[in-house]
Amino acid sequence: MKKNLKFAAIAALLAFSFACSEDPEPIVTPEPEDELVALSGNLSTQTLTADKQYLLQGQVFVRSGQTVTIQPGTVIYGEKRSKGTLIVDRGGKLIARGTKENPIIMTSAQAEGERDRSDWGGLVIAGRARTNQVDPAVEGIDPVLIFGGTDDNDSSGEYEYLRVEYAGIELTPNNETNSITMAGVGKGTFMEHLMVSFGGDDGFEWFGGNVDARYLISHSTWDDDLDVDYGYSGNVQWALVVRNPFYADQSQSNAFECDNGPNDNDVQPYTTGTFSNVTVYGPRDRVGRSISGNNFHAIDLRRRTAVSIFNSVFTGFPTGVRFNTQSVTDQYNAGTGVLANNIIINPNANYAAGGGAAVADVQSIWEAKNTTVSLPAADGPWEDFYRTYGLRPENFFARYTVSTYPNNPNFTLLANGTLATGAKFDDPKFSEAGRSTYFDKNVPYIGAFGSTDWTDGWAEFAPLNKVYKQQ
Repeated sequence: MKKNLKFAAIAALLAFSFACSEDPEPIVTPEPEDELVALSGNLSTQTLTADKQYLLQGQVFVRSGQTVTIQPGTVIYGEKRSKGTLIVDRGGKLIARGTKENPIIMTSAQAEGERDRSDWGGLVIAGRARTNQVDPAVEGIDPVLIFGGTDDNDSSGEYEYLRVEYAGIELTPNNETNSITMAGVGKGTFMEHLMVSFGGDDGFEWFGGNVDARYLISHSTWDDDLDVDYGYSGNVQWALVVRNPFYADQSQSNAFECDNGPNDNDVQPYTTGTFSNVTVYGPRDRVGRSISGNNFHAIDLRRRTAVSIFNSVFTGFPTGVRFNTQSVTDQYNAGTGVLANNIIINPNANYAAGGGAAVADVQSIWEAKNTTVSLPAADGPWEDFYRTYGLRPENFFARYTVSTYPNNPNFTLLANGTLATGAKFDDPKFSEAGRSTYFDKNVPYIGAFGSTDWTDGWAEFAPLNKVYKQQ
């Protein structure tokens, strides 16, 4: 054994001498992330500036008492191998206010053309507002991140003109983050013009709290687009959903998925979040379009939820509305939640029920204050049918791929579309405390758009090959 080791050592020395006599190895150009400013662990109060680019390594925290400010135009990458995730703890604040001309970008650290869903962990925001659970924790965060409290006016910072791309990842088995997770976030937090795209789990998920938001975009996300849980009671006006027909989770993917809790227990405060002016371009643009079988419902109302939805248009899901327990039916019969002045343009089934709920009750509650219409057959004038409402059929993802969907579609309503008028804000829900002054009640149109496309200039619908290098 010792003799063999001696010969091996001589061979290695000769090989080294021979290598030294050859031409030197070429200098390897550093990987792009070697040029980034690394962020890890607990961040102190600081400003991230647009003249630099940043890399999230592992779970990065803004802890209580700390404020991190991000300048407009700043690009922050999430590292894949360490599951980079940006986490705002209770009492911490992130001031991330981009501009229309210079939005803040949080995206994958993978090279252009190689980005994919679940490349990093996304943005997690924890606050001190009420939930209906006792000391709930955000899934997958280590050390454990408890959220919620009693301060409904709590502020977790300011978020405006911000894009989160290719986020949402399984941090531990069956524990996933979303593109943007809001956990007990309070009404003192400012949120407008936020876009999530190509996420690996839900787009936006609210776990309790009462934060308000305007101008949200969920594009080509894997699971649910607008997911509401744990007693969320805030308000959202103007939201756009564009579904990729082949992006869907085995847990069933929906535009809205709304729960009161992780089970059907009668816990309060109830989930009473109120949404108005939502447009959903679902996975199926025409009857017979091939889609993932895991795309399910435009609106899935579950486990005693009492979410309210108004003045919105839903298209392209195999099923329109589902109640999954009798307790959901009870909430809407009691008026705790309200569904009113919405339109479903449906290529397949209209209603579904489970857990003791009855399809007839779903239909009765929906059709009392809303409209459901059937899309013409595949060989019928289905594109013109959408156009009569003012919707643009070319905005459905179904006719594109991840690399061919337009980067800046036009979402304005077509001239003379029937959705241009008819919005109503006379339901008592809009007069409740915490809602009466938030919604713009002068909006005439149903859905998220009228004659102005508020996505224009800052949103990016085709980020796969987008170059974010510094100039």
